[in-house]
Amino acid sequence: MRNYMTSILLQQAETLIAAAHNTGFLQSFEMAVRLCRTALSQGHKLLLIGNGGSAADAQHWAAELVVRFQKDRQALPAIALSTDTSTLTAIGNDFRFEDIFSRQIEALGRPGDVLLAITTSGQSRNIRKACVCAQQQKVKVVGVTSSQTPQDFIDVCDVCLRAPAIETARIQEIHAIFGHALCALLESSLFLKG
Repeated sequence: MRNYMTSILLQQAETLIAAAHNTGFLQSFEMAVRLCRTALSQGHKLLLIGNGGSAADAQHWAAELVVRFQKDRQALPAIALSTDTSTLTAIGNDFRFEDIFSRQIEALGRPGDVLLAITTSGQSRNIRKACVCAQQQKVKVVGVTSSQTPQDFIDVCDVCLRAPAIETARIQEIHAIFGHALCALLESSLFLKG
C-alpha cells in the first residue's frame, strides 16, 4: 500500500513539475496574470466560472481574492458566477442550462473586466457561450483548460492556459496550482508594501 501511495504522489508531483517547465504553459500563465493584474489595477473585476470541480475552483479563487491569500490587504473584486443558486436555477429553468453564465455576464460584465473560464475539457457549451458573450461585452477571456481542448474553445479566449495533461485529476491539480500562483502574484504585484 505504501509503495502505491508513493507512486501516486510522485505521479502528481511529476505532472506539476512538467507543467512548470512547459514553455507554452508558462507564456500563457504570464499573459493571464498580466491581464488580471491590469484589470484589477484599473478598477475592473474578475468574473470566474466553471462546472463541478471547476465551479469549486472558481469559488475558491474568488474567495482568496476578495478575502486574502497570504497577507492582509485591500479586497480585490472577484465574483464566482456559480454561487447564486436562485439566479442559476432561474436561468436554467426560464432559458437553458447553456445560458447560466452568459446571462450573468450580460448583466455584470463590463469592458475591462476579465473572465476566468475554467473547464478541464474545453467542451462545456455553457462555458464556451459565456466566453463568446464576454468578448461581445469587451470582457477579456482567460481560458483555464487542458492540452486536449478543441480549437473552437481556444478561439474564444484572449489567453488560453492549457494544462499539459490529459487525465482529469492531473488537469485539476495543475489548475489548483495555477489558481494559488495567480492569487499570490496578484497580491504581491498589487500590494508590494507590507
